[in-house]
Amino acid sequence: MVDDSIVKASSAMALGTIFSRITGLIRNLMLASVLGTALLGDTYNVGNTMPNILYNLLIGGALTAVFVPQIVRSLRDSDGGAAFISKLYSSVVTVLFFLTLLGVLAAPWLVNIYAPEFNGRPEFNLTVAFMRYCLPQIFFLGVFMLLGQIANAKNKFGPMMWAPVLNNIIVIVLLGWFLLNRRDISVGNISDSEVAWLGLGTTFGYLAQAAILLPVIKRAGIKLRLRFDWRNSGLGKSVKLAGWSFIYAVVSQLSYLVTVNLATSAGVKAAEAGISTGVGFTPYQNAYLIMILPHSVITVSIITALLPRLSNHVIDNQLSELKESLTSALKTVGVFTVPAALIFLAFGPLIAKNLYFDLPTKDANYLGLVLSGLSLGLIPLSINLIIMRGLNAFENVKAQAQINLVINIVAILLSIFGVMVFKPEWVTVWLGVTFPIHYLLGTFLSFAFLSRHGLKINLSPILFFYCKLIAVTGVGLIPLWFFRNSLPSGNFISLLIVLSITSLIYIFTSRLMKISEVSEAVSLLLRSSGLRK
Repeated sequence: MVDDSIVKASSAMALGTIFSRITGLIRNLMLASVLGTALLGDTYNVGNTMPNILYNLLIGGALTAVFVPQIVRSLRDSDGGAAFISKLYSSVVTVLFFLTLLGVLAAPWLVNIYAPEFNGRPEFNLTVAFMRYCLPQIFFLGVFMLLGQIANAKNKFGPMMWAPVLNNIIVIVLLGWFLLNRRDISVGNISDSEVAWLGLGTTFGYLAQAAILLPVIKRAGIKLRLRFDWRNSGLGKSVKLAGWSFIYAVVSQLSYLVTVNLATSAGVKAAEAGISTGVGFTPYQNAYLIMILPHSVITVSIITALLPRLSNHVIDNQLSELKESLTSALKTVGVFTVPAALIFLAFGPLIAKNLYFDLPTKDANYLGLVLSGLSLGLIPLSINLIIMRGLNAFENVKAQAQINLVINIVAILLSIFGVMVFKPEWVTVWLGVTFPIHYLLGTFLSFAFLSRHGLKINLSPILFFYCKLIAVTGVGLIPLWFFRNSLPSGNFISLLIVLSITSLIYIFTSRLMKISEVSEAVSLLLRSSGLRK
């Protein structure tokens, strides 16, 4: 199990992430109520997703993890890393500015790439407008991530996880106004001013999210200055690592391009065939946001707190401590992700009907089917992230790029196969089903590459541990699934019964089987919620 300092740090982040995800879920529920899950929702979501696509493509991977070991090393410099961090900050801000400018100019071209079925339809100009209002998010998101990683390197973990709450609240207020005043918006009647309010309001949330971290950096003792004396600045290695991160991101975004393309095309073709249910990109995106929640709250919190320590273990050549930290993180994360994945698998439609209660039943049920398809991917996704961060500690981004290439080639081939075999209304569900397949492959590749650094983790005990967690979860979940039609009526009551009974049986059975990690993980959760000191 992770030690007390990691527990404390990850608890603060987990609590912030929980509030962030709760407010984010409320935001998405309200967005679905305002714009729906059909074509109008797709125009906003494609436009609003583009900043994240370009950000992740060109600089996101470096800011998320690649630069952290570099920052940790710089903290050992005589000036406490002040010069290196300021030069890194200045170079990133410059890149972000020009990247944002190019994105705004290229918006029509980007829409043609990601949603070609919109060309010649009213949705095209609407998507271009949303995209141009949202693309400045690239700049603010990049600044936020860099400031957050600097804070993490200084062991200031909580603020980065809490800042998105402010972002979500701003957009919730905006969407609340639309719900009170304009609930009948469609592609044909949405006005230019309404498009501007939605686009710019969303972007303003990211500005606030970045700005709130500036005082945190100052209190951490880091004085940021714009410095453009980059020659002999020590950034050469960072640029090289960022280059491999760029290749990693290019591969990911090409695969994501296929997903968005196929999903939006399926939505248009289904609509042309007279199917009014939302079956395109928006259901996939919303189902993914549900599936990713346990990963974001638990896995990301633990590994973010752990990454600076992993980097120090590598710098000090403490391989046994590194192995112990990674193994402990794998077990702790599995305690949460395994039951969550199986619950999503068995009761995806029920969960979607509760969370997206304002949607028509058919729309919510379809979203739930996509969630069930994605569900099992939660397990290898979280395992893969932990092992990838181990590779990050060794600053081996090249291996990550190679692994990602294999994963996404498989994902693209499976996606194309689904389009050839299934009717348009089932394509998005199939896209969800492919997710766990290619991430499982990536997980085994990650372990293999990590062993090349002399850090061979014995997989047998970990696989056995995960099998025990699956069995313990199944004890409570399988009977509930078989008797699901006999549960009391009402979506909320049914879901509450499922979650309560499954959780209680899971905890009780794990104690009988002497799986101590479950009790320790529950203690972590209670600390995160403030119910236990």
